[in-house]
Amino acid sequence: MSVKITGVNEGSPAHRAHVLPGEILISINKNPIVDVLDYRFYMTDEHLQLLLCNDAKQLREVSVRKGEYEDLGLEFETYLMDKQMGCRNKCVFCFVDQTPKGMRSSLYFKDDDTRMSFLFGNYTTLTNLKDTDIERIIKMHISPINISVHTTNPELRVEMMGNPSAGEKLRYVKMLTDAGIRVNSQLVLCPGLNDGEELERSIRDLSRLCPNLQSIAVVPVGLTKYRDGLYPLRCFSEKEAQQVVQSTERWGDELAKTNESRIVYASDEFYLLAGLPIPEPEFYGDFDQLDNGVGLIALLKQEFRSALMKAGPYPEKRKVTLATGTLAFPFLHSFGQQVMEQYPSVEVQVIRIVNHFFGETVTVAGLVTGQDLIAQLKDLDLGDDLLIPSCMLRHEQDRFLDDVTREEVEKTLNIKLCTVENDGFDLLEKILSPKIWEE
Repeated sequence: MSVKITGVNEGSPAHRAHVLPGEILISINKNPIVDVLDYRFYMTDEHLQLLLCNDAKQLREVSVRKGEYEDLGLEFETYLMDKQMGCRNKCVFCFVDQTPKGMRSSLYFKDDDTRMSFLFGNYTTLTNLKDTDIERIIKMHISPINISVHTTNPELRVEMMGNPSAGEKLRYVKMLTDAGIRVNSQLVLCPGLNDGEELERSIRDLSRLCPNLQSIAVVPVGLTKYRDGLYPLRCFSEKEAQQVVQSTERWGDELAKTNESRIVYASDEFYLLAGLPIPEPEFYGDFDQLDNGVGLIALLKQEFRSALMKAGPYPEKRKVTLATGTLAFPFLHSFGQQVMEQYPSVEVQVIRIVNHFFGETVTVAGLVTGQDLIAQLKDLDLGDDLLIPSCMLRHEQDRFLDDVTREEVEKTLNIKLCTVENDGFDLLEKILSPKIWEE
């Protein structure tokens, strides 16, 4: 296999070596180039020998001198340099299967690409890989990798993931950790399937792979109202959520005795479902599972406290509205109260947006749609700015899940829309102004 060069950055090592757009990159230092992993791994040397091919099928070799780890300067049709790998599983809890019809096509693509795990932190099940793929990961020492394990019971994994090879592929996790590859794992729990004794088994099995198994995130299944004809699942009760938290904390206490951290953590959502307080930031070590909602609230609270302590005077009169999902509402409401206590001239209105689009069991801010936002805010005095978490918008930050654009929201509600990162300092700055920081 080989990849076509679509552009050469001016002034780059490849440009100085007269590499041309349209040529095919076959190999670097005699190593075949198949995708972005090959390219990024083999281009790090200072002296490179590129094998190229033009449209006339003529081969030529080009020598390139560059700084170690300096980018070669080539551009390709796609970031991965080939097609993104889709998912071969039919998981009983798959969120894509619970997405209503008529939405943009990208929302129905099921990603299960190990390269995306390494590059962007996505989770992969390993079920579409072969032994040669694992050997390549080990050779390149691609680390860390985020793996969706769900259960270490092979038969149960086959049942939950609807893939006859899902159980057998569990051996890849051990192959990776034995080879020194660091792994972050996740267990999406479904009541009556992989909780209880099965959860105990999974944590016990995975803990044997430490220290390279560096974290286990335990998160509850997410269910929308669009489940007609799908596997019968339900949400966790408060008591069941408490049992999950008790299990993860007991195991965390034990694993912390022989490891640098607790290793296993229940997500923030489990603590909220259980009616239990979120642990302090020290509990979460290096926050390896923030993208899974593990320690997210604790870190945000810590940052926001620090931001308020460092903030300077702000005498100006101002009113802002902060819209969020039902899960984070209590904490953001508390932040708003703290701001108003410190700055009496500022009014912070925090609005809980109920998810009517996907169903009220969906509580995270990242799945709030533009139409729900408009419907629940249209009759309110929103003040000077409307603040929303950046995760409500797609990566390009231009539209919501339901394809409502940020411009449509601004026009309909007649207010400026400001996105806030998951960062306490950014939140306070957007509520007030960049001028608040003391010099």
